[in-house]
Amino acid sequence: MRNEKITPLYERLSRDDELQGESNSISHQKQMLEEFARRNGLPNPTHFTDDGVSGTRFDRPGFLAMMEEVEAGRVEAIVIKDMSRLGRDYLKVGQVMEILRQRGVRLIAINDGVDSLKGDDDFTPFRNIMNEFYARDTSRKIRSVFKSKGMSGKHLTGTVIYGYLWDEKREHWLVDEEAAAVVRHIFALAMEGYGPYQIATKLSEEKIEMPAVHLARYGEGVNKNKAFADIYRWSASTVVEILKKQEYLGHTVNFKTRKHFKDKKSHYVDESEWTIFENTHEAIIDQETFDNVQRIRGNARRYPDGFGEAHPLTGLMYCADCGGKMYVHRTYNGKRVPQYTCGQYGKYPIGSLCPTQHRIKAEAVLTLIADMLRAIAEYSRNDRAEFIRTVQETQVAQQTADISKKRKRLAAAQKRAGELEKLICKIYEDNALGKLPDARYEALDAQYAKEQDTLNAEIVELEKAVTGYEQSRKSAEKFIALIDKYENFDTLTNTMLNEFVEKILVHERARKGSQDTTQEVEIYFNFVGRYIPPALQPVPLTPEEQEELRKKEERKDRLHQNYLRRKANGKQKEWEERYNAKRKAKMEAAKAAIRAEDMEKGIFNTVSQLPRQEPRKATLPASAAV
Repeated sequence: MRNEKITPLYERLSRDDELQGESNSISHQKQMLEEFARRNGLPNPTHFTDDGVSGTRFDRPGFLAMMEEVEAGRVEAIVIKDMSRLGRDYLKVGQVMEILRQRGVRLIAINDGVDSLKGDDDFTPFRNIMNEFYARDTSRKIRSVFKSKGMSGKHLTGTVIYGYLWDEKREHWLVDEEAAAVVRHIFALAMEGYGPYQIATKLSEEKIEMPAVHLARYGEGVNKNKAFADIYRWSASTVVEILKKQEYLGHTVNFKTRKHFKDKKSHYVDESEWTIFENTHEAIIDQETFDNVQRIRGNARRYPDGFGEAHPLTGLMYCADCGGKMYVHRTYNGKRVPQYTCGQYGKYPIGSLCPTQHRIKAEAVLTLIADMLRAIAEYSRNDRAEFIRTVQETQVAQQTADISKKRKRLAAAQKRAGELEKLICKIYEDNALGKLPDARYEALDAQYAKEQDTLNAEIVELEKAVTGYEQSRKSAEKFIALIDKYENFDTLTNTMLNEFVEKILVHERARKGSQDTTQEVEIYFNFVGRYIPPALQPVPLTPEEQEELRKKEERKDRLHQNYLRRKANGKQKEWEERYNAKRKAKMEAAKAAIRAEDMEKGIFNTVSQLPRQEPRKATLPASAAV
């Protein structure tokens, strides 16, 4: 009876194996295997080949096709030149050999003298380990070459990013003005407060080619042979990647990824492991704009829909007491009066994370910023040397106080971290000696480990702050250049606010419930920190003004005592019930009018107004039916 089974002759050659010379070539392997099969009378020899594929990978097309034949029971024997052709991962090679044994498939490695028909070869496992070691050693040598090239400041990648093109020798990046204009446009939109989704939508509407399409026109990129259904379809993720790239500052960033010699896949590494070479090519974005965009993206996010335009102060306002972000409320008591409140106050249970709302009108903050910028601009123009001197003195005072706090906290955190290490060792010993039950040990260990992780992260940040104290980038000259850029500050745009303002801290009102009161607002500017020009510095009150203020405060105290007495005898409640009934009806009517106006503009719809749809019925495929 004729034997219908085949004898796979498997050949593999990786790029590294090509360096070994002609003896490892595919043609040489085929000739050797064919001659062996003919000499030993092996039935139906059939070639399965993988050319240019690493032995650490087991998703090789030729190998997979051969294993399909094994699974189908159509293989008599497999012939290879040596065991390294099968693979260079000793664990997976061992698994493949076990599969062949279970399927009754004979394995022959000619040069290694392996023939499973003659019994197990005790040296085969060691040979497989050495084959893997060869792959590991080759990978290490290649990494060393790339490391040397990367440390010289040259680009490791063969692809160029959007906004640049290679020079003729493919050694340096040149600015692609067409794409660079789009990159600048994206950063400008981010400075105006647009989020990635909004920017992507705007670019699509403007019919701007997405990066992959643009690069493909120049024969660059990984998608140069791909057909695109919509060449203007920008995505938010593409915009995010552009906004993050330090290469647009003119820097070369190497070692952002790392490959393992087995899977050959790139894995992103932590930013602390990157190597950055500054000013290796022409910059598209300046450092100040890049830093501002990173800060904006790290703050509160803007909503792409909802009320449409993001409020200019969103992402800049913080509570001075708890440090939480403040969020805008666009309507209040039936009026369109944007106000900011502390986000921590409203978290359940109310008032547990922050005792009060710290409510403040957005218009009051914008007016204060504009007044301060006008006063600073006037002061810098009248006496620039004096302005620089006062700014530098303010910086030194602020930085000294801030760094002193950070150093104290760093010492405390490091001390606590040491204590936690001792506690972990102690509970481990107590548990090992039977003094501490396992359940209690696991609970304490998890608690200490969590605190330790938090402390370690905080220590890293504090050490960075302390180390970078002397390299502070704040400077009066840069702030003056920014001031000179604008003629007036009558209208503050999103871009202006993001360029000038670092953060705004809002304190609670001096007397809650009173319309005539004060509320402290701290404005921190980029480059100079918290700076108050002489024209807006608090001045001592005259005796007459102090007396008038005292009388006002006394009157407020009397009114407050009267309120408490009315509240105690129930008169206040009766008045509130009468007044609130009228007030509530009036307020609800105003809210309804605002809601109707917003719904007409398409800002939002209630669920009841959405078109009714019948539930869609799905059908299971026959293969999935039980």
